Amino acid sequence: MSRSISNSDHLFFALPVRRRPICACTKRPVLPRPNLQTPSKCFSTSLSPQQDDLTSLPSELPRWKTSPVRMVSRGAPNRPFRPEHLFEVNEDPEKLDRVLTRVLGKGGYQMLTEEVKWLAVTHKSFDHGRRGFNDRLAYLGKRIVELQASLHMIAGSAATPEQTLSDQWGREPFRHPVLEGLAGLTMERKKAVLDKKRTAQLASKYGLTDVLRWKPNQPGKINASGVEVVLTQALYAIVGAISLQKGAEVANRITRERILEPLGLRT
Repeated sequence: MSRSISNSDHLFFALPVRRRPICACTKRPVLPRPNLQTPSKCFSTSLSPQQDDLTSLPSELPRWKTSPVRMVSRGAPNRPFRPEHLFEVNEDPEKLDRVLTRVLGKGGYQMLTEEVKWLAVTHKSFDHGRRGFNDRLAYLGKRIVELQASLHMIAGSAATPEQTLSDQWGREPFRHPVLEGLAGLTMERKKAVLDKKRTAQLASKYGLTDVLRWKPNQPGKINASGVEVVLTQALYAIVGAISLQKGAEVANRITRERILEPLGLRT
């Protein structure tokens, strides 16, 4: 059934159609397609002058002896020299060997390689850490020293009979040979034995103060700059280095004989 066309429909079709104006900015020129055979830009493959200098450098010295060339900034600002900020460190390998002999015993300097010996006595404040530092060695050595201290405390307490208190109901505490001596293992006692002041005094007695490589915040006041922490960390780092180079058995023996016994823990 077809619909009849009304007068309003005739009026709608009679209206003129106005096209939407087109902005001139939309008329973009047609660019030619680039030729994929030839690149649009040519990049230089030659080395820069700085890279050319690095490739022509002679063989580098050991890392413990000098800062790696590629880690030294060439654009560092020229800062005025202040004599009060100057702090000299040991660079003599023979002096370091003598100190390690006092720490580890006769021939102790031969237990470690040249690189590891210097790494064990280098703090991260020295040369901005570019020559390596002893944080990881100290972490391992501290765990070894704490374990041996705990075993010594347990063994020493097991030899002393524990006093038992009388119970009004006649109860008796559970006993086992494995648990004997646990009463003597306390955090307070371990902290008292391995206090940083005591371990720093022991490290200073061995002569580690003369071979430490670090940069104190106040060169004229090394105690206020935290020398106790640095000495303790170096002592632990030597133990960690021995563990990695010679094994756990040698590291445990050195810990008992050269650290715990001078601190007062004797079997």
